[in-house]
Amino acid sequence: MVDTLQHKGRRRQLVDQLAKKYSFDPNVLKALERVPRHLFVEKGLDHLAYFDKPLPIGANQTISQPFTVAMQTHLLALSKWDRVLEIGTGCGYQTAVLLELGLRVFSIERQKTLYTTAQKNLHATGYRSAQLHYGDGFDGLPQFAPFQGILVACGASLVPQKLCAQLALGGRMVIPVGIESQTMTVVTRCNEQLFEEQTFGSYSFVPMLPGKE
Repeated sequence: MVDTLQHKGRRRQLVDQLAKKYSFDPNVLKALERVPRHLFVEKGLDHLAYFDKPLPIGANQTISQPFTVAMQTHLLALSKWDRVLEIGTGCGYQTAVLLELGLRVFSIERQKTLYTTAQKNLHATGYRSAQLHYGDGFDGLPQFAPFQGILVACGASLVPQKLCAQLALGGRMVIPVGIESQTMTVVTRCNEQLFEEQTFGSYSFVPMLPGKE
C-alpha cells in the first residue's frame, strides 16, 4: 500500500479537526500530517485510519486515537535532538510521530508480536532511526538514561518510580494514571528528589502490564 494524494488529503482534514479541538504545538500537528497512519493499522482498516478514533492492532492492543497521540506528544514539550523514551511501541505510529519531530527515540514493547510489527512498519515507512527494545516497560532503559522525556502509551495504576529515576533534571514524563479510566499526568523532575505533577483530563488506555509476552 502507498501514501496517495487521497490519503494525504484525509490526513490534512484530520489535522484541521484536531487544531480546532485544542491549541496544539504546530510542530506536533505537522508531524501528524506527515506520518501515514493508514500504513500502521491492520489490513482492512486503512479506510478508518483518518477518523479520530483508536483502532485494534493485534495482541488485544490498540493504536491510540490521533487526538491522544497529539496531546501526549504536545505535553512532552521537547526540542529537536532531545532523548525520549516511549513505553509501549505498539504498531510504531507514535514512534514515527516522535521521529518526525527530530527526537532521539528509544522505545520498549512487551508483546513480541507487536515488537516485530513495529519494526516492519517503521522500516517500510522509512522511520529507521529509533532504537526499539523488546522488554518490560516498568524497567525502562536505564542504560540509555537520562531522558528529557518519557511517554507512556498505556494506563498505569501508579507512576513507576524506576521511570521517574530515568528522567533528566527538568525532564517530563507523560503518563495516563488510573485503573478504570486514566488521568493524563505530567511528571516533571525538579531536582534529584523532587517531582511535580500536573493533570490534563481523563482518557482510556489499555493497562500497563509487567513482564514480556
